[in-house]
Amino acid sequence: MSETGFRIFNAAFSVAADWTYAVSLALFLRAFLKRQEHRLQTCIFVFFTYIFLSGLCGWITAPQGTFPLVLILLLTLASKALGLKSPAAFLLGILYWEAKVSSALTVESLFFIADRLLPYHAEPPEKACLRTVALLILLLLSHAALFSAMLYALWRRMEKRRMPLHCLEICYISLIPMAGILFGQLIASLLYEVKDGEMLQLYERHPVFLAAVPLVALLFYAGTYLTILFQQEMAALRQEQSAYFAERQQIHAIRARIHEAEQFYSHIRQMKHEMRGHLTNIKGLARSGEYESLEDYVSRMDESFRGFELTLQTGNPVTDIIVNDKQRQCQELGIRFQTDFRYPVSGGFDAFDLGIILQNLLQNALEACENISEGERFISLAGRQKGRFFLIESKNSFAGEVIWGQDGLPATTKKTDKSMHGIGLSNVRRTAEKYMGELEIHLENQVFNITVMVQERSNAQ
Repeated sequence: MSETGFRIFNAAFSVAADWTYAVSLALFLRAFLKRQEHRLQTCIFVFFTYIFLSGLCGWITAPQGTFPLVLILLLTLASKALGLKSPAAFLLGILYWEAKVSSALTVESLFFIADRLLPYHAEPPEKACLRTVALLILLLLSHAALFSAMLYALWRRMEKRRMPLHCLEICYISLIPMAGILFGQLIASLLYEVKDGEMLQLYERHPVFLAAVPLVALLFYAGTYLTILFQQEMAALRQEQSAYFAERQQIHAIRARIHEAEQFYSHIRQMKHEMRGHLTNIKGLARSGEYESLEDYVSRMDESFRGFELTLQTGNPVTDIIVNDKQRQCQELGIRFQTDFRYPVSGGFDAFDLGIILQNLLQNALEACENISEGERFISLAGRQKGRFFLIESKNSFAGEVIWGQDGLPATTKKTDKSMHGIGLSNVRRTAEKYMGELEIHLENQVFNITVMVQERSNAQ
C-alpha cells in the first residue's frame, strides 16, 4: 500500500469509526422508545447529531472530554423530541459512553498485545502499511463487537424490569459509570507520551497496566450493571410493599364492612322481635283514625329497614358487601350498574381473594366513569363458573387515551400519592396468579373490558 493510499485509509477509518459509534448510539436509544412511528426519525436525528458533534470537536480541537459532555447534555435537552424523559435520556447517554470507554480500554490492550505478537521485521513500507491497516481493522471490529455486546447486556437488563427514574435514582446509578468515564479519560491522556523525540506507549513504560487497565474498566462496567440490577430489585421491593399494604388495607376494609353487616342483620333480627309491638302501634293508630301519624310511622319503619337491606344477593357475605357498596356509589354518581354475579358454589376459592378482585375492578371502573358525562356512564359485572374455572368480567365506559405502564397494565393518571395508586390491577393480577389464572384487558368503542380467570384450588387459603 502506498503512502497516499494509507492516508486515504486513515481518513476512511476515522469516518467508519464515527459511523459505527453513531449507529450504536441510535440503535441503543431506539430500543427504549415507546412510539414505533418516531423510531426512524429519532435514529436519523441521533446519528447525524453524533457525526456533527464529532466533526465539530475534531475541527476546533476541543479539549479531551468535551465531546461526551456535550453529547450527553444535548441528549438530555432534546429528550422530549427524542420521545424520552429527561432523566432517562441523561442516564442512557451516561451508560452509552461508559460502555464505549470500557470496551475501548479493553480492546486497546488487546490491540497492543496483537501488535507485539505479530512478527515485525524490517519490511518494505508497503507491507508495513498493510500490517497497520490489518491491525486497525481488527481493532475497529473487535471494539464494535465488544461495545455492542455491552450495550445489548445493558438494554436487556433495563428492559427486563423497568424502574422509576427520579433524581435520586439517577444520581445513584450514574456515580459508577461517570467514574468509569473519568478513568477512561485519564488513561487516554496518559496512553502516549513523547520523550526524547520518541513516542512511548503507557503499556511500554508500565507493562502492569496492560492487565490493570482493562480489568478496572470491566469492573466499572460490572459495577454499573450491578447497580442497575440493585435499583431494579429495590424498586420491585417497594412496589411489592405498596401492593401488600394496599391489599391489607382492602382486607381490613372488607372485614370492617362485614362486621357492620353483621351488626345490621342483628339489628334487623331485633326489629323482627319488636314487630309485634310495631303492629300493635299500627293497629292503635288505625283505630284512632290518626292516619297521618300512621303514614309517618310506617314511612320511618320502611326507611329504617331500607338502610339495613342488601338489595343484591351474590351468595357470599363478602361479595354481597362489596357489590352492594358499589351499587350505592353508582346510584349517587348517576352510573348505570348491572350485575349478574353469583359466587361460585364450589369451595375452591377464598372469599377474600375474590373480594380483592371485585373491589379493585369496581373501584377502577368507578374512577373511570367519573370522567364520563352523565347518561353515558355504566358499569356491568358478571361472574360465572365453567367447570373448575371461574370467570369475572367487568365492563365500564371510559373517555380519553389509556396510558400503558411498564408492567403491561394501564398506568394511573392520578397526580397525587402515586405510590398508592395504579396498583389495583396489579393486585388483581397477583391474586389471579395465586389460582393459576390470568387477567385480560380489551378496549373497544370506549368500553373498558377486563376479564379475570381463576382456577379452583383443592384447599383455598
